[in-house]
Amino acid sequence: MTGFRCELSRRELAILRAVAAGRGVLFAGCEPALTIDGCWCDHVAVHNLVGAGLIESELRLAYGLASPAAITETGEAALLEAGWNAG
Repeated sequence: MTGFRCELSRRELAILRAVAAGRGVLFAGCEPALTIDGCWCDHVAVHNLVGAGLIESELRLAYGLASPAAITETGEAALLEAGWNAG
């Protein structure tokens, strides 16, 4: 048990798994924007994941610039709680 409890939708879990696999790019702005394999993700799901501290930008960049998306320790805990293991 990791001690992390969070209700994530299937869509949010799928996005989180893709980011954990290194397939996401996060765009800096007033609201987060994320692509997975070049396709835009659900805005609300991305907003929820960033707001909950589950994903973040690898680099701190100026407004409008893109950076690889990274899963946080909290995000890893959420995936473990959901029964997903990247290894």
